[in-house]
Amino acid sequence: MLKLKYLFENYDLAREALRHWAYDADTLDGYLGRFRISANAVYPFAQGGKTCFLRLAPVSEKREQNLLGELEFIRYLNAQGYPAAAPIPADNGADLIRLRTLWGDYFASAFQGAQGKRLDETPLSADILAAYGRGLGRLHALSATYLPETPKWSCKEALSWAEETLARYGAPDGLLKAAATLKGALGRLPQTPENYGLVHYDFEYDNVFYDEQAKNCPVIDFEDGMYHWYALDVEQALGALEEDADELGLGDFPAAEAAFLRGYRSERPYTEEMAAVRPLMRQFIGLYGCAKLMRASAEPVENEPQWMTELRGKLSGAIARKTELVLSYNKR
Repeated sequence: MLKLKYLFENYDLAREALRHWAYDADTLDGYLGRFRISANAVYPFAQGGKTCFLRLAPVSEKREQNLLGELEFIRYLNAQGYPAAAPIPADNGADLIRLRTLWGDYFASAFQGAQGKRLDETPLSADILAAYGRGLGRLHALSATYLPETPKWSCKEALSWAEETLARYGAPDGLLKAAATLKGALGRLPQTPENYGLVHYDFEYDNVFYDEQAKNCPVIDFEDGMYHWYALDVEQALGALEEDADELGLGDFPAAEAAFLRGYRSERPYTEEMAAVRPLMRQFIGLYGCAKLMRASAEPVENEPQWMTELRGKLSGAIARKTELVLSYNKR
């Protein structure tokens, strides 16, 4: 997520950025008020009566190559008929623009809205869970044949960033040792076109929709993607479902997992090798997540509002839980 100091709304910044895209001016105020800020600041707007989304982030918070790689990958998926929310070119034809503003330099991009309802707003039947798994399997099948012009960073690069970040923000020695151990374990894994490629790395139910008419699952938010083992996406999706099974009304989680994997296997194999490395994938998720949360919450904010103080406390709790998870796996 962004550093906490960037979690304040800035409607003037959004309006300045939207000068580079066509939008319906008469509805803009109502749309902007439905913004959300986490990994980016996202402001809805309408274009020709259709809901779209402006995405903003300070240049200091992002790697331009990763953003360009994300947009290129989405364009490839769209060309293959995959239902990823498509980028909307700016007036100059670019999918990504860099803005110099009164509030600093920002990256800006815009996207169409996804069809259907978000999975966490949809009763998750076995058929919908299978469609969810099928969507991930299809994504991985397409990734396996993708040849990028602008490659995103790799698992190795992301883990090195996480190690440096954990050390910079005073992570406990046990977590740093776990990171080194994980790097060694991942370095020994076979790496083939069948098991390794560009993953989504946030294929959780809040980024996936269900389109009742098409019977498929449109997907948003490819920004966190990296070159990694495909098992990472499977572990992250199933881990989120399991953690929130009661809230999502899943009841019998093993049955839900089986439905998801049945859908995945309809598009590509889910191998014993993928199942065997899921604990390593969970360790990566925990370590990388700790690093992002520590970086986001470490810097003090002057005159911090109460909601931010409460959020900082929640993030501290999340860091503690992720640390405990990583260390528990490292002891096995």
